[in-house]
Amino acid sequence: MSSVIVGRTGPFSGQSVVLGTASLRFGRKSDNDVIILSTSASRLHAEIVVEEDTFVLHDRNSRNGTYVNEQRVTRHVLAPGDVIRIGDETFLFETQEALETVMDLSQLDLPRPTALANPSALRVTIAGGGPVGLAFALMLENALQGRVLITVYEGRWAKAGSAVVWKDETQGNVRRQQVVTVQSRQYLALTEEMQSALFDAGQFSEMWPVGPDSVDGRPPRNIRIAYVEDRLLALANSKSAIRLIPKRFDASEHEHRLTQEHVLAICDGGRSRTREHYGDRFGAADASIYSLDGEHLQDVVLGLRVKSPLTDQMSVLLTVSQNRFLLNSLRGEGFLNMRLTREEIKAVVGIDPVRQVFEECIAARPCVMSRHEDNEFVCPTHGTLFLPALLRGSALWKRIQEGLRLFGVAEDDLSAITSFRLDMVQRPRFTAQLSRSTAASPGTYGFLLGDAANAIHFWPGRGLNSGLASAVSLARSLSRTWQGRPLRDADFIRHEAAMSMLQYRHKSRAWNAMVTTDEQGVTRAIKDVIARSMEEVQAGPQAPAAGPEAEQPDLESLLERMVAIRERLATRLSGLPTDEELRHHLATLAPTTLRTLQESGAWDTLIVGGEEADIDLFYGADAPIYAPRPRDPRVAGAGPGPQEPAPLNPA
Repeated sequence: MSSVIVGRTGPFSGQSVVLGTASLRFGRKSDNDVIILSTSASRLHAEIVVEEDTFVLHDRNSRNGTYVNEQRVTRHVLAPGDVIRIGDETFLFETQEALETVMDLSQLDLPRPTALANPSALRVTIAGGGPVGLAFALMLENALQGRVLITVYEGRWAKAGSAVVWKDETQGNVRRQQVVTVQSRQYLALTEEMQSALFDAGQFSEMWPVGPDSVDGRPPRNIRIAYVEDRLLALANSKSAIRLIPKRFDASEHEHRLTQEHVLAICDGGRSRTREHYGDRFGAADASIYSLDGEHLQDVVLGLRVKSPLTDQMSVLLTVSQNRFLLNSLRGEGFLNMRLTREEIKAVVGIDPVRQVFEECIAARPCVMSRHEDNEFVCPTHGTLFLPALLRGSALWKRIQEGLRLFGVAEDDLSAITSFRLDMVQRPRFTAQLSRSTAASPGTYGFLLGDAANAIHFWPGRGLNSGLASAVSLARSLSRTWQGRPLRDADFIRHEAAMSMLQYRHKSRAWNAMVTTDEQGVTRAIKDVIARSMEEVQAGPQAPAAGPEAEQPDLESLLERMVAIRERLATRLSGLPTDEELRHHLATLAPTTLRTLQESGAWDTLIVGGEEADIDLFYGADAPIYAPRPRDPRVAGAGPGPQEPAPLNPA
């Protein structure tokens, strides 16, 4: 039966160590297993040793004595429930099994058992165990091996034996099956262990061509986000320095404990409750920069889970040639994303078939509605049905069918529907001191990472990339900085600069995926341009029937655009479709759809292209930090005033 020592009061409160065959020594001297900084403790104060299958506490001639249950002892055979006091700190001796009987150890809010044995370790709490939170934990553990203790909270996890796993639908968690595009600049910054875990053969595809964000000629990689979550969580389970807590992080509940942590990394998404709890520290977000005519722009996107038979080359060309539909897939399977107009947004509702009432289930949560028999799309959580699919003559359902036709998807290969609401704000800062260093606490710094820092419109496919870059940046800053002393603002100059650069680059790119400017210089939301194109068709003369013989100026314009884009892509993506293949494919679409695709415009590669955000600029060996060069006061003329800057080597 294994036993454990748990800190009850003092700096080790809430930390634990499992006792083994080796002795455990307490005292002020640095070579002790548990270093007690109290002046009441002796250099070697006490020791727990194994004697005939029992744990015995010995006082080692300490000046102020060792106490068990407030009785001074020189030798004491420990029993479960004993409270040990050494100096000003107290510890509980208990069997590990007894603690598990009372409460699952994962719920005890304790770091890994090495915590007491390494009190000088960097103590980190991570709110949110999605891809960004897990990536940060794994990179920091790799960079500070043996010098860091990490606790990660995630409410979408559950215990499965000794491991922590993702909950499934029966437990109220619908896994994210969307495919994300990870740029080589980001995946090459991960540890080799993480890269090996993520990029097994058959689990990713290289659909998009090499671009400005590619490193060493390595193309972006498409990978399913649920797979990323599974692999990173499995890796984190194997790390003794990372403790996984399957519960949602509550900042108010853990406020006292956080004063004993050095770092709080906030990775719990764009609607982060943790960030809002510390809103006064991080400052108010500004929505005006992403507004038109005083309205904060928001896109709503319908996510259609599909299987497309088209080649990647055809899918890429169809996607970048217009702004109504975006297909991100892994070997044809993924989500076809449909940008909605204001009127279409109103139609994204569910209906409760029992109570016969409308619900905003899919629009407000959002939920994932999976296909059942009779063309019904059912939300497993709320039991609602997707109304437009029941009204097969509805305008929205007909437009969904046109999107499927654009990418050659049979209606039977549409398996689920969900929705996303996308908007952006400008954040004033990403680093904040949450509590100051005192004699009893190290001082805690908070950091916004991932969508909690920069929720980005995913149309350009940079959300996860920005999140991974932010995790890499903070892991590098902390690994360079940590020397066992309290942290300070100056330690995070590089990281804050990197976060500001990511915000500027990726949000400027995303903003240009939400708006377009016409030849007269008028800027409009793309969703409104799409709506106007449909109104013009409805108000105009009856459009001719689609077909290869029909005269269709929108088809010709769209084809001309695709041919021009194909020529630009040809050097980076082989096997692109011919003119005849494109014409034959586009001719299957309704004239109203062709008009919408034409009016929506192509991806603005001129604006969204160009130099990429590279955090290596701040962490390279030759990246200088400038500081005033001190002057010898004995030199004539030396005194206050501007001084010549001198480059210093990075820490």
